[in-house]
Amino acid sequence: MQPLRTGLVVSLIAMLIVAACEDAATRSPGVPAASPTPISGAASQAAGGGPSDPGETSGPDSSPAPGTPPPDPAPSTSAIVPGSVDRTSIDLVATYDAAVNLWFDARRLRVDESIRVTNRSGAGLDRVELNTIAAPLGNMRLGQTDVDGEVVAARVADQTIVVPLGGVLPDGAAATLRVRYQATIPATLAGSSWMFTRVGDIVQASRWLPWVGLRHPFGRPNHGDPFFTALSPSVRVRITTDRRLVIATPGRRTAVDGLTQTFEAQNVRDFHIVASPSFSIHERKVGDWTLRAYVRGGFQTDRILDWAADGLRKMSRLAGDYPYPRFTIAQTAGGYALEGPGMIWIPTGLSGSRLRWNVYHETAHQWFYGVVGSDGALDPFADEAVATHLGQVVSGIWRTTTCAQRRLDLSIYRYGEACYFGQIYLHGANVLERLRDRMEPGEYWRAVRAYVAEHRFGIGSTRELLATLQAFTARDLEPILARWFPSLY
Repeated sequence: MQPLRTGLVVSLIAMLIVAACEDAATRSPGVPAASPTPISGAASQAAGGGPSDPGETSGPDSSPAPGTPPPDPAPSTSAIVPGSVDRTSIDLVATYDAAVNLWFDARRLRVDESIRVTNRSGAGLDRVELNTIAAPLGNMRLGQTDVDGEVVAARVADQTIVVPLGGVLPDGAAATLRVRYQATIPATLAGSSWMFTRVGDIVQASRWLPWVGLRHPFGRPNHGDPFFTALSPSVRVRITTDRRLVIATPGRRTAVDGLTQTFEAQNVRDFHIVASPSFSIHERKVGDWTLRAYVRGGFQTDRILDWAADGLRKMSRLAGDYPYPRFTIAQTAGGYALEGPGMIWIPTGLSGSRLRWNVYHETAHQWFYGVVGSDGALDPFADEAVATHLGQVVSGIWRTTTCAQRRLDLSIYRYGEACYFGQIYLHGANVLERLRDRMEPGEYWRAVRAYVAEHRFGIGSTRELLATLQAFTARDLEPILARWFPSLY
């Protein structure tokens, strides 16, 4: 019997060798088994991802080594059942864990992301739509995509990665998606590229991390936000760079290991990055909040911190407490000012009242887009007009427009370039001010606080905001509302 047992062992070893070879052969091109550290002579620099952020850890923890892909928490058995329903939803709870390689000099980005998605939509779904502007702006090359460890045929459609689940994910069930891509970072501020670019020694990347949302066209006739993304309770990002960079994100830096920096954030709808080798960090404490500005020399840092602190205090009294422990302000190379939960971008070149107006406006977006989400593409009034009104009330700067007044219930795709700002931002804010004047003193802000509280870290809309305003006053608001929101009245 001994010769038979030996032959069996040999056969098993041969089978294992064949399986290992087949696994190696099926890996996605350009996505190695373990992401290497970025290729650059700068890797021989003195270790350290950047100057230690005050109050945040600068030492290593149990984080994976630089370039290590995120852990794959896929269950041994998938909750996905056979079938199809041709349905997705924004009502998903997703957590993100991403390993990122950023080649600053070569303008290259590589992302390996694990997303744990729980279906809270009330019905089954068979696909998840992930938003990323790396697709239209960064010549994105999508690598292998897995769902619960099984390879699926994901595809890129405009600014959306459509991930088929290979079946139906029931309501209440969860699945793990793993998405890999590479992209090229442009070198221009033209068009929409200012949102995903490196100009000079500043790289600025908005919506680079594939994120659960609903599909909307990226192209539009103005600078409106063509995005609708869900809130995430937890995001963890490890960024490995080819040189020493100071990196601004909405999250807290939790670890540094050589040229790898780890950041974590909670209750956010995106995860912007602004980085530069020449940034310095300026900090301001305001009550329980820490304001931190990432800037180059010559920026009006003290004034911007003053305005941001003033905005956070006064807006908290009007709209409810600012919910994050930190507020990050990042200087960008140019383009427009931009908001994200817990973070704002202020472009180089703004000055005077225009600079001050933008600081207050982007700070106001912490409530309207940050705390209360909405569909930025189909319902721009719900965040842009409301943030403009709050920012102008607090700053005292009321900008004017020569654009014709127009209805305020249209999508961004229905407004032209020349007057989108004047009509949605400025005219929209003026209509809200008329409503405030029509209501009894104090009613307007009580209604706003109630709206924010009801939709805190959820999704709101123009319809729900206006209904809340009406519910808080005995005055009839419809004569004003029906004119500017005909689809709602």
